[in-house]
Amino acid sequence: MQFFNNPDKKDWVKILERPTANMEDIEGKVIPVLNAVKQRGDEALREFALKFDNILLNDFEVPVEEINKSGEKLSDELKAAIQQAYKNISKFHATQVSSIVKVETMAGVSCWRKSVGIEKVGIYIPGGTAPLFSTVLMLGIPAQIAGCKEIILCSPSNHPAIYYAASLVGISRIFRIGGAQAIAAMAYGTESIPRVSKIFGPGNQFVTAAKQLVSKEGVAIDMPAGPSEVAVYADSSSNPAFIASDLLSQAEHGADSQVLLVSTDQSIIDRTKEELEIQLIELPRKEFASKSLENSKAIFVDNSATAIEILNEYAAEHLILASDDAEEIAESIINAGSIFIGHLTPESCGDYASGTNHTLPTNGYAKAYSGVSVDSFVRKITFQKITEKGLKNIGKTVIAMAEAESLQAHANAVKIRLEKK
Repeated sequence: MQFFNNPDKKDWVKILERPTANMEDIEGKVIPVLNAVKQRGDEALREFALKFDNILLNDFEVPVEEINKSGEKLSDELKAAIQQAYKNISKFHATQVSSIVKVETMAGVSCWRKSVGIEKVGIYIPGGTAPLFSTVLMLGIPAQIAGCKEIILCSPSNHPAIYYAASLVGISRIFRIGGAQAIAAMAYGTESIPRVSKIFGPGNQFVTAAKQLVSKEGVAIDMPAGPSEVAVYADSSSNPAFIASDLLSQAEHGADSQVLLVSTDQSIIDRTKEELEIQLIELPRKEFASKSLENSKAIFVDNSATAIEILNEYAAEHLILASDDAEEIAESIINAGSIFIGHLTPESCGDYASGTNHTLPTNGYAKAYSGVSVDSFVRKITFQKITEKGLKNIGKTVIAMAEAESLQAHANAVKIRLEKK
């Protein structure tokens, strides 16, 4: 972990850089995959499954019976945990459903907005080294609440927990394909896999590139996303053991993940580094975590105001405020995907079961993007209705504006109606 002592403000952008891959090289490898699936459909998917995953597939779709019986392969303890997470996430996301509010902007002119679920959505769950069944809940639950008519899931993993979580959120169609080719299949459709309107889910740099490339062709995606990250604010009230555990919980995601510690207390930084070494030894994924820590930074600053300014500049995916004053500090944070307040709120609770969504903007995109919510799975359609009285009231305004913009047909659309009354 690199250390910086009261860095000059002009150096912040450089210090806060994330580890990045060469996107031009990655896109160069992904584009042929997208084109192959677009042109040859299932045939290309079979070739890529054999080439990249060493799997010979005839049928991509997982049998419904296998999905329905997946719970039999899980312990009662894990099933209970998944069910509890399902309840908490559902309870929080259900509050995001907006009711229709009709507004009369002037007499006889009524406007309102209605949320309509996106009809067809696709969820991608990577295989990799960890079966991310929690992400099935995080994406499937808001899709279910939003009223999406068709939710499909693509994943190279055949872990029963993924299938069990899918069954809870009403996903009945699962396809065992992964990588950029899975994104292509959902974006373009193949003989076996239906085309969707919006694609959700995490993945490696090739999956991320594929999502961004298909978004240029009219297929919506959840958000630009990169490797996972966490930032921690610490002061003299912080517990170094807690901080180290939070940093490592994010670092173990992968070698390209990044963690950031910003503290107003030098001794906390020193003791946290000691705790990192102690806890790292015990981790099964310590190789990933160690590599991640090489990309990570610890920054000492003199006061909380500067720390907050740095954290807002970083715009972390996850931000932990490990302080007795956490709630007060939280009010000053304007750029973050999700905030974890106080010493007893580890980021891992948000990752799994507190209720908030763990699909969040990374790489500084929290300055402009929100995390996934029910809103991510709906379209907001506006309506207006104008009565005879309303047209008389608003008519002069519209005619004057249209004629001032030299759009006479717009003005005529109002005039012809007024003249016939």
